[in-house]
Amino acid sequence: MNYSTQRFGAERKKIIKTVGALLISVSTVLFSSAAPAQSNVQSNTLQEVKSRGKVVCGLNKGLKGFAEANSLGDYSGLDSDFCRAVASAVFNDPKAVEFVPLTAGERFDALTAGQIDLLARNTTWTMSRNIEYGEFIGVNYYDGQGFMVSKRSGIRSALELDNKGICVIKDTTTELNAIDFFKVSKMRYRPVYFDTNAEINRAYEGGQCAAMTTDRSGLAATRATLSRPDAHLVLPEVISKEPLGPMVRAGDANWGNVVRWTLNCMINAEEMGITTSNVSRSAARATPAAARLLGVEGEFGSLLGIDNAWCANVITHVGNYSESYERNVGESTPLGLARGVNRLWTDGGLLYAPPIR
Repeated sequence: MNYSTQRFGAERKKIIKTVGALLISVSTVLFSSAAPAQSNVQSNTLQEVKSRGKVVCGLNKGLKGFAEANSLGDYSGLDSDFCRAVASAVFNDPKAVEFVPLTAGERFDALTAGQIDLLARNTTWTMSRNIEYGEFIGVNYYDGQGFMVSKRSGIRSALELDNKGICVIKDTTTELNAIDFFKVSKMRYRPVYFDTNAEINRAYEGGQCAAMTTDRSGLAATRATLSRPDAHLVLPEVISKEPLGPMVRAGDANWGNVVRWTLNCMINAEEMGITTSNVSRSAARATPAAARLLGVEGEFGSLLGIDNAWCANVITHVGNYSESYERNVGESTPLGLARGVNRLWTDGGLLYAPPIR
């Protein structure tokens, strides 16, 4: 091989190396720009919450049974109860919480931007949301989407909604499920879009659409607020799976565990028969599992970075899952929702919490 050939070979390798480096650089930029909204940077939300002295919790602007404010701005509902439960776990104070009402369109931006510590806004757990916006820590209500109509319309099945106006909130899983249902059923889909539950409720009651669609719990909530609830009918079809659950930002496993085990605490307490009225250190000694749950034995609170009596504090201030459910959405409330699939696994339902040990 002569000198010219060697020189050409060396220059060729140099060019290939340079081009390769450029390609790697370009691909890195492209990949970064296409990255999901959520951040993988580690943070210490628990420490921030402790320093602030309260949990900032995002919830619905108004959904009866889940998050509804009275004239004084005090919230009640299944989701607001959970926010108070997390505050009780961290501070032993259910009032150490700031509620931030959010629309469906605002909720994920508020979470990823760090404006809230916890999102408890009847949010459906889906793959894309989990990847793009944060971590679901469990399911606090198993639901399914349906339709509601006025009885005088004569409609008795969702299969009779061909080309009928459907009130729906845009850019939600509710909208996507409705599109799928009408396509599969070979019916014409005619949506009437709104941004909030309040807008939909007014439009539906005012006759702007033949039916409204959302989670069946939401339909029950809306029906309870109408001037003549008995004049409206929730149709029998359930067109989707809607596992509703709280979310936290990605990249903070410790805070995610605090929130996750707060929910597990409430479910396990129901399973063990531990309630607001009987939670005490003496009652906790009834079984080893109860002793661990309520902090009489073990250092499980320390593992989370909070007091060992964290779960006992949750049950003392908020109650177990059943107490919260029955108080807010159960059969004795205006929503009148039977437990159904939201029963414990021991009663044939889907609620199943890992053990504390």
